[in-house]
Amino acid sequence: MCRNIKTLYNFEPPATADEVQAATIQYVRKISGFSKPSVVNGPAFEKAIKEISVSSQKLLDSLKTNAPPKNREIEAEKARKRNRRRFAKT
Repeated sequence: MCRNIKTLYNFEPPATADEVQAATIQYVRKISGFSKPSVVNGPAFEKAIKEISVSSQKLLDSLKTNAPPKNREIEAEKARKRNRRRFAKT
């Protein structure tokens, strides 16, 4: 599950609220062990997603760096190359 969580900091354009939400859902799924919670656990699951999304956005907004922003397309191509090497049949 956690392989789906992408780095969101220092990109141009900055991470969207949807990207932060998606990463948060993956995180909550991983630590809870549920991909979809039961009805009784649904409110706790949703509360965690909301709180962690807010905290994650605050973190991203407060981080500082001197590095130039990364290009999403270049980073995506690097990831595709890594995956081709990783999953290449030998």
